[in-house]
Amino acid sequence: MTPASAATPQRIAKITLDERTVIRRSRAIEDERAAAITDLLKDNQFTPLSGRPGPFHVHLAVEENRLLMEIRGAEDVSSESIVLPLAPFRRIVKDYFLVCESYYEAIRDKSLTQVEAIDVGRRSLHDEGSALLAERLADKVAIDHDTARRLFTLICVLHLRG
Repeated sequence: MTPASAATPQRIAKITLDERTVIRRSRAIEDERAAAITDLLKDNQFTPLSGRPGPFHVHLAVEENRLLMEIRGAEDVSSESIVLPLAPFRRIVKDYFLVCESYYEAIRDKSLTQVEAIDVGRRSLHDEGSALLAERLADKVAIDHDTARRLFTLICVLHLRG
């Protein structure tokens, strides 16, 4: 059986992050970033409503409190850009990282029940951020839930400042 990612060209085939915007990352955050990219490239649905054919190379950057998403098709020399204000994400991202810190601390010295309770909160915030991202992108690009989750993780990584 052919994986979904190979069956449709309307997908992200390559994703890069603007590393200039990131000053520091913990090992746990680096692991989250790597897992999000690996999972995203393995299976995603990404269809710009402009009609641009895929597969796509997407470059993410944060500049002046805005998310810049540059989309380039495999055969294109041109690109299209999506710009989203990050202010609506600020509270979710902040809360998500606070819960993540609690989660990583709990893994070391808390009971399984406590870790699971924190993880429920972490997943809930992640879902909230993913839903907000999908909503904000709805008139620009169609994405599925899993793609929104992985892109939200990468936006969180780009939010990190020293």
